[in-house]
Amino acid sequence: MNIKKSKKTLCILIALIAGILIAPRPASATWLNNPDNPYQFRAGFETGFLGVLSHRIQLGSNGTVFDYVKDGGQANLLFFNRLTAEMHLGPRHGLVFLYQPLDVRTEDLLSEDLVVDSLLFPAETPMEFRYGFDFYRISYLFDFNKDPQNELAAGISLQIRNATISFASKDGTLFRTTQNIGPVPIFKFRWAQHFKNGAWLGAEADGFYADGRYITGSANDFMGAIFDVSGRYGFRLNESLDGFVNLRYLGGGARGTDETPADRGDGFTDNWLNTMTLTLGFYMQ
Repeated sequence: MNIKKSKKTLCILIALIAGILIAPRPASATWLNNPDNPYQFRAGFETGFLGVLSHRIQLGSNGTVFDYVKDGGQANLLFFNRLTAEMHLGPRHGLVFLYQPLDVRTEDLLSEDLVVDSLLFPAETPMEFRYGFDFYRISYLFDFNKDPQNELAAGISLQIRNATISFASKDGTLFRTTQNIGPVPIFKFRWAQHFKNGAWLGAEADGFYADGRYITGSANDFMGAIFDVSGRYGFRLNESLDGFVNLRYLGGGARGTDETPADRGDGFTDNWLNTMTLTLGFYMQ
């Protein structure tokens, strides 16, 4: 992860929160909203760390099953952040826009031969690895709880992945990369319960699983899954700002053969990632 970028992000967050706390506003309004409007906005930000529980990948049907945690430098904690923007249309309907950067760049020395899409990286090769899996998600939620202070909502999401996976020798002589963009439909659930002292509890889950060529619409057998599940404890700091601590499981993967493989390899991919994140977050409204 880029340390300079993470420090810049934290500085921007601190400045923004300070501005919210001291900014003048009408007594009946929050920093972003006027209660007389039929719509309300909320922005969310989380920052913290990500730990990789397990991560294995195979590129090419004759490729090596590679363990990123054991052999690819993903054993350390990694910087993690997340951005959301929400629009509430009346008391029951909501839209959520999510941007999730996930670009892990690591280095390691190969302990044994590695084959990626038919290319051999010999043992003892100094390596650079990139696992980029940024994604964007738009969700619709319907709140079944009529209490405006609490939430019990369900809906659907559309997630778009922006993936780049690269293996490179440090001298630049050996290189393999795979890139793709793809939409994924997801089911969404969210719950929140507020208490009189300003504290609140929340949970959120996005998930999808599909297996089989007919279910996925692929000409080849394909299996894929995404799970993004979190629990949080928060506190109302003022009428415009909430802070919270969030624990999240983020994982998933896919196994199948690309219908239009690149010139290198046969298009087969078997990639499964499991992570946990611990973050400090803020909601601004």
